[in-house]
Amino acid sequence: MEVQIRLVGTQFGVGAPNVPMPNNISLANDGYRCPLPTFEGNNQMQLCCIRDPRSRTNITVEDQDGDLIIMYDVIRAYDTNYWAQVSISNHNPLGRLDNWKLSWEWMREEFIHAMKGAYPHAVDTSECIYGPQGRYYRDLDFSAALNCERRPTIIDLPPTKANDTNLGRIPFCCRNGTILPRNVDPSKSTSIFQMEVYKMPPDINRTELIPPQNWKINGTLNPEYQCGSPVQVLPSRFPDSSGLPTESTAIASWKVVCNITQAKQGTLGRLISPRCCVSFSAFFNDSAIPCSTCACGCNNSPSQTCSVTEPALLVRPDALLVPFENRTIETLDWYAMKGFSVPNQLACGDNCGVSINWHLLSDNRGGWTARITLFNWGETDFPDWFAAVQLDKAAPGFEGVYSINGSVLPGSNNTIFLQGFPGSNYLVAEKDGDNPRKDPRVPGKQQSVISFTKKTTPNIDVATGDGFPTKVIFNGEECALPTMLPSSGCKMNVATSLFGLIILLALFLMH
Repeated sequence: MEVQIRLVGTQFGVGAPNVPMPNNISLANDGYRCPLPTFEGNNQMQLCCIRDPRSRTNITVEDQDGDLIIMYDVIRAYDTNYWAQVSISNHNPLGRLDNWKLSWEWMREEFIHAMKGAYPHAVDTSECIYGPQGRYYRDLDFSAALNCERRPTIIDLPPTKANDTNLGRIPFCCRNGTILPRNVDPSKSTSIFQMEVYKMPPDINRTELIPPQNWKINGTLNPEYQCGSPVQVLPSRFPDSSGLPTESTAIASWKVVCNITQAKQGTLGRLISPRCCVSFSAFFNDSAIPCSTCACGCNNSPSQTCSVTEPALLVRPDALLVPFENRTIETLDWYAMKGFSVPNQLACGDNCGVSINWHLLSDNRGGWTARITLFNWGETDFPDWFAAVQLDKAAPGFEGVYSINGSVLPGSNNTIFLQGFPGSNYLVAEKDGDNPRKDPRVPGKQQSVISFTKKTTPNIDVATGDGFPTKVIFNGEECALPTMLPSSGCKMNVATSLFGLIILLALFLMH
């Protein structure tokens, strides 16, 4: 393996036949130790850098924090193979993974022979049998190996395998790929598995330990993560498995930092579409603003009959309770009754698996209330669900939530964190109506009223925007917000109308 770099420049201050040479040359890559160079003549210098498994970057572990941290720890090493422990830790208070899938790329023709706590998505050793691995390990039974793909995909095991002698008995394993924030459940904020990795020449030495590259992790209805390259750090320490008050140390450790990526805007919407959306409604307006058209993406097929550019039609608030495909008739009747014009081509739906309605319930002189309703339109239950609502000006007046658990997010002054109470923290999947032949399907639903005081926020204007979220997150995924707010021109504020009536009565009595 060789790389040549040619440098061309202008020489100053060194006259011929002298040749300008650097004072030193070294590798900036982590994991190598380079001695001082030796000179040969007046125009050549050389040095030999050797790999040092115990070297580390000058950036400390604490300096390299991220939303998700993956540690690759070698815990046992032999000439031809080693055991590695991989731990995935959630460091974001609003981040989450469900049914995580982890992948990487082997750079030295390694392959996975055994695993505990997780399993390859595909058990396939054909690349080994017909490749250089099969020629080198002639006596190895590859039917017992697990995966020889250059880029394997690893999945978590179900809870039923947690105590399995062969596959389980690894702390923090076997939860169907669920990783929660620490503030939700610290015991579920980490996933761990171990694997036996076989090496290939020229790395047949117990000190030749090279981590895989190009890490990637994702989940279902979760944010997208972008992971950096592995950085060698000080060997990790673990509690002794025998129960003694001592620690064991990894042979070598590498750290992979992953951060949540922001969705990018494309010509017809987001290149990375969200998977949840928000609708707005209010007590002073009898129309609700539904989720935006194609909020979670649309099929751009020419055969579709709906418009991907038309804005979503306003609906009656109770229409938000039924699937999008069952709203058309009553929405058109609603438009006819209100005298609204209808476009020639109706807008497409939002195509979101989860939608959240934020309803402004009341607005009085001393305080105000909102009602939040979460709908699950998909076929999968959401255990241990959570949501976060960002209110830029109104959050300091937060008082309480009643049907679910809620509090101000630690370290924040504008975000309310919501989750189900123990025993009722399931957002169940959509199901058939009472009479499937005529009744629409019914979404899973969680709902609660949230109360606020104006004592700490006396200058907020709830109706014109301060009472509506500027960001909503569900299970770590940022949801698409409507592009408009309910208008207060259709109905008068109840408190305002009562105050006006009192003034009129007082004037009448004065006369």
